[in-house]
Amino acid sequence: MPRRTTLAAAALLAAGALLLSACTGGSAPEPTASVGPADPDASVAVRLVLEPGNLDIRETAGAALDQILIDNVYQGLVSRTPDQEIVDTLASSHSVSADGLTYTFTLREGVTFHDGQELTPQDVVWSLQQVKDTASFRDSARLANVASIAADGQDIVLTLSAPDSTLLWNLTGRAGLVFKEGDTIDRKTKTNGTGPFALTDWKKGDSITLERTDDYWGDAPSVAEVVVSFIPDTQAALNGALAGELDVVTGFDANLTDQIEANGDFAVVLGKSTDKGTLAMNSTSGPLADKRVRQAIRQAIDKESIVEALGAGQTLYGPIPELDPGYEDLSSTAPFDPDAAKALLAEAGAENLSLTLTIPAFYPTTVSQILVSNLADVGITLNVDPVEFATWISDVYTNHDYELSFVLHPESRDFENWANSDYYFTYNNPEVQQLYADSVAATDPDTAADLLAQAAKIVAEDQAADWLYNGASVVAVSSNVTGFPTTGTNERMNLAALIKSQG
Repeated sequence: MPRRTTLAAAALLAAGALLLSACTGGSAPEPTASVGPADPDASVAVRLVLEPGNLDIRETAGAALDQILIDNVYQGLVSRTPDQEIVDTLASSHSVSADGLTYTFTLREGVTFHDGQELTPQDVVWSLQQVKDTASFRDSARLANVASIAADGQDIVLTLSAPDSTLLWNLTGRAGLVFKEGDTIDRKTKTNGTGPFALTDWKKGDSITLERTDDYWGDAPSVAEVVVSFIPDTQAALNGALAGELDVVTGFDANLTDQIEANGDFAVVLGKSTDKGTLAMNSTSGPLADKRVRQAIRQAIDKESIVEALGAGQTLYGPIPELDPGYEDLSSTAPFDPDAAKALLAEAGAENLSLTLTIPAFYPTTVSQILVSNLADVGITLNVDPVEFATWISDVYTNHDYELSFVLHPESRDFENWANSDYYFTYNNPEVQQLYADSVAATDPDTAADLLAQAAKIVAEDQAADWLYNGASVVAVSSNVTGFPTTGTNERMNLAALIKSQG
C-alpha cells in the first residue's frame, strides 16, 4: 500500500556502498536449473493482483508500477537484489567519499533507450534533477540532501549538503530512475526505458505485455515476452493456472497450495518479504486519541491466529520487519492478553466502544473477520466498511478521514512514514522524528540501524498502530518456468532471469 509518500496499490491483496558490477543488469535473481531446453520464443504469463491507473511512475502511486516497470523497463544507476544488496546497474561502478558527501557513479557506455536513443550522462543529471525539483514526483523528498548533480565526462557526481545513509537505497527505487531528456512520449500510456524488456501493449482492464529487448546492454532475457495479467480474485487466478492460462501466480493464497500443486504442474514457493499488515489508528481525535484504547486494541488481537489463517508469514509487533535495518522483536509492547485489554478499556472509560474499520473492498475477509471477533471479545464492536480503492485513497490516505484502517505495506525501509506527521498514520512524535533524522545523517550503517531500532521501539510503545503480521512472498510457479524471484515480489519483481522450457 502506501509507499513512503505514495501508495503501493499492488500489494493490496503484497548502507553501505557495495561496489558490485552489474554486467547483466544487476538485480536479476539467479535462475535455477531448467527442467528442459529453454524456449527462446516463450511467452510467460504472470498474474498480478491490481492494475496500475496509468504508467507514469514519476507521479502515480501503486506498487503495480514498481513490480512491472522497475528493473524490467526502467533502470537507475544502481538497483537492488531480492536479498536487499545494492548493485551497480546503469553505473558500471560507484564510490563514496570518506566524509559521505560525494557520490561518484561511472555511467556505462553503449546503453540505449528502447526507441534507439543513446543514454548520456546528461540524461541521468536531468532525470535526478527533475525528481529533486518536482515535489509532485514520487520520492522527490528522498533527494533532499543532494545539493548538486553534475556530469564530468562519464561520471555522474552527486554532492550532498549532509551525509545521508539512505541515499544509495533511495536511488535503487523511483527516485533514481533514468529517463531520456526531451522525450515526448505520453508517460501515462507509453514507456521508454533502458531495461531488458520494452512495454509494447497495454490492454486496459486485462494485461500488459513486455517484449524482450534484443539489443539490451546486458544479457538479453531468455524469454520472448512476459504477459502480466491483472486478476484480483484469487480463485479466478487459481482457475487460470489450472487451465494452463498462467505460468506464475503472484500474491497467491497459501491456503490453496494443495489445490494448485495437486497435478504436479505448479509449486508454491514461500519467500521472505517486507510486507507489513498494518492496522492504522487515527489518533487525532475520539477514543483512539487515548493510548490506553490503542493498546487495548493491540492486546485484544491474536496475531498467531491471523498468521495461521493466512497460511504463511510471521507475527510482527513493530513498524520494522525482519529484513530491514533496525528490526527487533517488540512483542513485549503489546502481548496478546484480552483480560489486560478489557482492563485498559475500563480504565479509559471506553467500554462498549464502537469503531469503524475502513478497508479496500477487494481485500479478502480473512483478517477483518478475525479482528471483528477478537475485538468483540473485549467489548469493542468493529464495523467493517469495504470501500472502492479510489475512495480509500481519497478518504483515508489523503483526507485522513477514518478511525481504523487495514492495508498491506510492502515497501522496504519505509520507516520514514512514522517520522512524517502528515502521513495518513497521523502519528506525531518529535523524538521519533529526531531519531530518524539522526539515522539518516549517520555515516556508519550499524549506528543508523541502531537509531532506527530506538525510534521503532518508541512507536510501538506509543501504540501508534498495530502490525498484524509480516507477510510472506507467496508465488505459485509452473514446473516449466525457472528464474522467477521469490523474495519481496509484492514490491518489485525483476523478470530478466526468467526461463521457460520447451514442450
